[in-house]
Amino acid sequence: MSKLKNSKIIVFLGFVLIALSSCGGMPGADARKYPPDPKARVKKNLEEGRGFRLGDAIKGNQGKGGDFMFASANELWRASLDTLDFMPLLSVNYSGGIIITDWYSDGDNLDESVKISIRFLTNEVRADALDIKIFYKKCNQVMSCKVSQKVGPLSAELKKEILNKATIYKKQNKDKNFRPYEGKTGDLNN
Repeated sequence: MSKLKNSKIIVFLGFVLIALSSCGGMPGADARKYPPDPKARVKKNLEEGRGFRLGDAIKGNQGKGGDFMFASANELWRASLDTLDFMPLLSVNYSGGIIITDWYSDGDNLDESVKISIRFLTNEVRADALDIKIFYKKCNQVMSCKVSQKVGPLSAELKKEILNKATIYKKQNKDKNFRPYEGKTGDLNN
């Protein structure tokens, strides 16, 4: 009986250690961007719309299931979809972080088609956040096609356009969520 009890304790402690080791801090948080003082962090988070406000929950959210934004809150995702809105989409997977268009050709040259794949490496708006691959398909009269990946200016132009739009969306979102902290003025001085 004692061996069974000891083995249960060891298994339990093992689970606790695994759970605690997986809590390595706030993922994606940059300590340089957040003040060390907890009260100042609360003020900053509430002003940027990241906090929970009891007043908002009491005022108007009764009967609603909640307010979910999902992918619309990710600026890179929105900017990518907006940039590729003229192309048919083959696969769009937000949780997998990938957008794949279907083959697309303009009306001028039906023998050539293009397919774009965008993989998201991070949610942050920065130059290395996207992996864009562009594939070209050239077909002759008997439908014998050759598919090739090309690296060229189109990939760089797409990345630049997506990052520009994402930066604009991020600024709009930050401005929309900003509300001054309405705590007591003495709260931050303690």
